[in-house]
Amino acid sequence: MRKRFLAATLCLAATATGCGATVESSRDAKSSSSVTLTNCGRRVTYDKVPERVVTNDVGITELMFALGLEDRMAGFAMPDEKGDLRGVPWKDGYEKTTWLSKDQLTKEIVLDARADLVFAGWNYGFREDGGFTPDALEKLGIPSYILTESCHNGRSKSSRGIMPPLDALYADLTNLGRLFGVEKRAAALIADFKRQIAQVRAEAPQEAGRPSVFLYDSGRDAPFTSGRYAAPEQIITEAGGVNVMHDLADSWARVGWETVVQRDPEVIVICDYGDVSAEQKKEFLLSYAPLRNVSAVKHRRIVSLDYADLVESPRNPSAIARLGAYLRTVPAGR
Repeated sequence: MRKRFLAATLCLAATATGCGATVESSRDAKSSSSVTLTNCGRRVTYDKVPERVVTNDVGITELMFALGLEDRMAGFAMPDEKGDLRGVPWKDGYEKTTWLSKDQLTKEIVLDARADLVFAGWNYGFREDGGFTPDALEKLGIPSYILTESCHNGRSKSSRGIMPPLDALYADLTNLGRLFGVEKRAAALIADFKRQIAQVRAEAPQEAGRPSVFLYDSGRDAPFTSGRYAAPEQIITEAGGVNVMHDLADSWARVGWETVVQRDPEVIVICDYGDVSAEQKKEFLLSYAPLRNVSAVKHRRIVSLDYADLVESPRNPSAIARLGAYLRTVPAGR
């Protein structure tokens, strides 16, 4: 699904390594102790601490940076439509880590990097077409870790998501903390994220006053949006809104415009990334005739968040705070 993003935002937490915090050293890379983790419902054993990790996409890469693990990375893959990284908390991580590809990961890239772990997700690097899968890498002797937000859930061949999105974020941070011996760092980061989110939740309106929100990623004939297993679900909920696509048992999927019109969202959140700018997406939404009577369009209540805010990443708490501030300006009762 996701191959592009725009970066942004302020420092999320004092515990993030990009913010200059002092953190513990990761486990000795030569340790022979194996670690067994639960990933996408499977028990997976890693025989050693990885030293040459290859990551795919912004959220996954920044999970490693947030835990101070750039020294364990052989490189990352992501498109060059990345926006300006100079202001992100993990600027140093990007500067210290090799940019391996501005396209999709391949077996050749991973082998050339001498990777001993590939950290990616389904449709965030891993894909059946082209054969870049954890099973294929295992045959090459290369272990994998799958982003929990992207886990296949068995509801259909392509549907993803096995737990609430923030739980997925915390699960991955906890697992990575165990794998790399930085459990305290992971626990501190999770605690700080929960504290930030609790502050926003305390200021959110009561249930009856929560505005309904539609997440618009892309698409003109049929919009690409977020169901209840992708990060926007809880970003919207914790910010004080209601995701109008909560009943969609998937992470990211296409729906029909008629569904959007019927559910009449009071706010539309644009996912800002790629060749079509957020302003161009906004202009389309405002000019698209079938949406003219939708509350968010009539009242021009359209706001954008960056791609990196809206996939599982350490930027999620900051996105919740910013969206929460916007939603508190929306009058109750449309």
